[in-house]
Amino acid sequence: MTEARPRWIVVGLGVAAFWIAFFHRVAPGTIATELQTAFAVSGAALGALAATYFYVYAVMQVPTGVLVDTLGPRKVLTAGGVIAGIGSVMFGLADNVAAAAAGRTLAGLGVSVAFVAALKLNAAWFEERHFATTASLTNVVGLTGALTATVPLAWAVTSVSWRHVFVAIGVASFVTAILTWWLMRDRPVTPLHGATVITAADAGTRWYHGLGEVMRNCGTWTGFWISFGLSGSYMSFIGLWGMPMLIHGYGLPPVEASHHAAAILLALAVSSVCLSMASDRMHRRRPLAIAVAAAYCGMWVLWIIGVPREWTWTMFVLTGFCASGFVMAWVYAKEVNRPRYAGMGTSVANTGGFLAAGILQPLVGWMLDRLSGGGAYTLTSFRAALAVLLAFALSGLAATLFMRETHCRNIWEDKITKESRK
Repeated sequence: MTEARPRWIVVGLGVAAFWIAFFHRVAPGTIATELQTAFAVSGAALGALAATYFYVYAVMQVPTGVLVDTLGPRKVLTAGGVIAGIGSVMFGLADNVAAAAAGRTLAGLGVSVAFVAALKLNAAWFEERHFATTASLTNVVGLTGALTATVPLAWAVTSVSWRHVFVAIGVASFVTAILTWWLMRDRPVTPLHGATVITAADAGTRWYHGLGEVMRNCGTWTGFWISFGLSGSYMSFIGLWGMPMLIHGYGLPPVEASHHAAAILLALAVSSVCLSMASDRMHRRRPLAIAVAAAYCGMWVLWIIGVPREWTWTMFVLTGFCASGFVMAWVYAKEVNRPRYAGMGTSVANTGGFLAAGILQPLVGWMLDRLSGGGAYTLTSFRAALAVLLAFALSGLAATLFMRETHCRNIWEDKITKESRK
């Protein structure tokens, strides 16, 4: 078997796990009304239920980086698939909010390893100069999982229970775990030219020394704050509160609102690929990251000022198109850290977005409860609550200003060379 053939099998299995992760991430927004009815919870409680996924996901990012860098993606993804399957089935069968929270927490725990493991596989199986493009393509395939959790899920729950859907997703997780254990390899037998290569000296380094090195690197934290502000605000909106805003604030029926959610995800998919390919071709990261982040903040300003109903389609598309700046967080964290610790570097950066989403989802729900006075949510209350998302987005924009230009290559050795000359 040639190296080209298993490359796509290996990376494809990693991406399949990420597809499932994205489905779980977005699904509560589509079935928010059903969940509130099934468990009789307030907006703040619904936000907390949805955010359990993000809490465990955020906590697990650094441990995932360590596990992926030491045990390898194959073992980590297999275990994650089994745990996610159990959690998804538990969520689908839950008869109270505590059981649902436990199931969603387990699902979040299982899928939390998917993206960092997929990036680690990309680093091993593709040339470094293509990393931004392969990372964005991985994200795009994951976004198709999110798309499945919008219009198809909204349509499905008109015919079958949302519970059946989550049980089926759990079964898919088990199948993916079995195939991963059977077919995946952590790296090619012969390293590809230009791919990340682990030296003998790196391999002999203790993982905690590597983690300390990554955590002491200021560039790692730049990636963290970019993800915190840009990815966190976006995930909070599309993952829970975007559709309720359309349904309760603009009076759209649920299926039409799900079309808006699909539009914002498709716009992000197109934008992330275009941004990454443009960055790889231009050999520049910083100016593109700043420009896109600034445009994204502008979208939240417009939402807060007020958007007429006839412009919601356009605004959802533009918001998704401008949200892709957080892709640079993963790429940058990889390029400023030692290649051996690609998993740890990207995992720390990735933690930021999920930590922010875990804060924002219940916070926005709490604000909506307060602003509505216990009554129905209004467009005015949504506009005021979105100011929190703008504040987080501005923190992400500020972080892009601290990026060093990497010119699409790993600059860790440049840093070491400069330090040795002092």
